[in-house]
Amino acid sequence: MCSEHANSGSTGMESFSNGAYNNFIGGEWVEGCNYIENINPSNTNDVIGVYSQASRDQVHDACKSAEAEFSVWSRQTAQYRANILDEIGQRILEKKEELGTLLAREEGKPIREAIGEAERAGHIFKFFAGEAIRLGGEVMSSLRTGISVGADRVPIGPVGIITPWNFPIAIPAWKIAPSLAYGCTVVFKPANLVPACAHALTEIFSKCGLNNGEFNLVMGNGSTVGETITSAREISGVSFTGSTDVGKSVSSSCVAHGARFQLEMGGKNPIVVLDDANIERAAEAAIIGAFFQTGQRCTASSRMIVTDGIHDKFIGVVKSKLDDLRIDSALLHDTDIGPAVDSRQYQQDLSYIEVGLSEAKLAWGGKCLERATPDFYIEPALFVETSNEMKINQEEVFGPIASVIRVSNYEEALHVANDTPYGLASSIFTENAKIMNDFRRRSEVGMVMCNLPTAGLDYHAPFGGVKASSYGAREQGTYAREFYTTVKTWYSYDGY
Repeated sequence: MCSEHANSGSTGMESFSNGAYNNFIGGEWVEGCNYIENINPSNTNDVIGVYSQASRDQVHDACKSAEAEFSVWSRQTAQYRANILDEIGQRILEKKEELGTLLAREEGKPIREAIGEAERAGHIFKFFAGEAIRLGGEVMSSLRTGISVGADRVPIGPVGIITPWNFPIAIPAWKIAPSLAYGCTVVFKPANLVPACAHALTEIFSKCGLNNGEFNLVMGNGSTVGETITSAREISGVSFTGSTDVGKSVSSSCVAHGARFQLEMGGKNPIVVLDDANIERAAEAAIIGAFFQTGQRCTASSRMIVTDGIHDKFIGVVKSKLDDLRIDSALLHDTDIGPAVDSRQYQQDLSYIEVGLSEAKLAWGGKCLERATPDFYIEPALFVETSNEMKINQEEVFGPIASVIRVSNYEEALHVANDTPYGLASSIFTENAKIMNDFRRRSEVGMVMCNLPTAGLDYHAPFGGVKASSYGAREQGTYAREFYTTVKTWYSYDGY
């Protein structure tokens, strides 16, 4: 059981004191300098809890703790680290319904998807438990007689991890797990909208043996906690997922003190539908990609690029499928789309709908909705008669808003798909294998889907984009080692 690794001085009960959930620094639960209420977006009368906000000094303490423990954690055997990660994964899987319910309540993700996200996180930790052991090096022949040459993979040092609110369990998992697996220590800052999921994960970590500074949780806003992490001299690398503007700030801060950085940022992902496509399948994929999770994901397919021959029929099928969706509380098991995460995101969605109304024609939805409790519900909005230079087709909305762009043929569709500052994901629907393969080669993105939604990814495959969407090494799978480790070359004289 996880408890066999636990530090006897940390019971987990200290995580909640003075009415607040606390930060976790150097193996101790530490009260913050102030506190915020965590509100359920499906019912704004529901306060999930009160969460501590770390001060700059406390973030510095966490960074120093990670630095001090690095020399110990990085020298543990791969098997030791693998055992702890495997137990964490098992504990998450055992608690997936509890964690998924908390996620749905906190972030507004429908509970079916939320439980699935928690399950995915458990499998991620188990996957990287194996990767901890599989990490290898290389031995090569020297150009000189009697000398051996090799290259070892070694951890880069303490790592700062900064994650967004839209996947508050899965994204932390796919950053934290490889970091720990490869011997790095962690200072983790979750998005301030979703502290509950981060705190619940931290309690699991603490019960599975991470009680000496290997892992630290510091909750708070980006201007205090995030900037302190990215500028800390103790931090050797920062893995960030969030907006493009903040990503630029992270990179500047890291460059100033020589830390490496990994940025996953925005997307304006296209789904191309050609005349020979299976329209039912394409329409289903477009709806899943554009509107599920309230459009709040970087892989959302907000641009539907459709050829003349099926344009009108495709819109009709999409509208009929939208009629069947249930938009309601994230805690109801038959909900398809939950609320926007908070009032700020809700107002941003409404402002982009106003922009769309000034640029194009609204074909479906776009209305504010009332449900049984005060909330942030909004109908998905589908715009037609749009062109790619419109604001709604160039800027990332991060809400349930999508547009249809009519094109004449595949070449025009490909040009429009690539005509964006972003390059995260794309999808094409066609029965023509030659065109499918051509799109795989020429689509200017990091991830291409063929006859599949842009959303929906495997944790063992590399994740990342090009252009303004991503910078640095890929995340997930075996490619994660590129960021969390560096290469140390060694030479050995064999003539004893």
